[in-house]
Amino acid sequence: MRYNGLLPSFPKELRFFIATFVFVLSVGYFTGLLFIQETESTTPVGIEENYLGNEEDEDAEVMKFKKGNREMLTVVHTHVLSMSLIFFLLGGLVWLTKAPKKLKLFLTLEPFLSIILTFGGIYVMWSGVSWFRYIVIFSGILMTVTYTGSAILVLWQCLFPNKFKISGISSR
Repeated sequence: MRYNGLLPSFPKELRFFIATFVFVLSVGYFTGLLFIQETESTTPVGIEENYLGNEEDEDAEVMKFKKGNREMLTVVHTHVLSMSLIFFLLGGLVWLTKAPKKLKLFLTLEPFLSIILTFGGIYVMWSGVSWFRYIVIFSGILMTVTYTGSAILVLWQCLFPNKFKISGISSR
């Protein structure tokens, strides 16, 4: 089955539908990153405080308390499920673009590893292995870079299909 470069050959209306979906999905994804910034969870100390609390810091501007087991399971559960679905849908679109197979493999498989390392890492850190905060930051950054690369690849080929058409497949 020939699927490499199929996306640019889709009819204009379908490409605009896909581009709109990826744009709105990206608004949601990057709004989540704004939330992370708002909770000051962009540093190793900030991540640790967000889940383990900062009750012992009398000078803290915002008092944070250690999250309970139920709350942690909810955070991990909802994020693993929703992020998996996001990357599955976006990954399916990536496989329809015209790009090297190795790049597609990286862009579509890496996010699933990052999901496990990020949200599993948050749980492991919360359980007492504090150095996992560095794994959480690294995997979170890598997940965001991968998301951004995938979204740009799909959007670019939806909006500028003539640069990516494979001979023998025509756009309607």
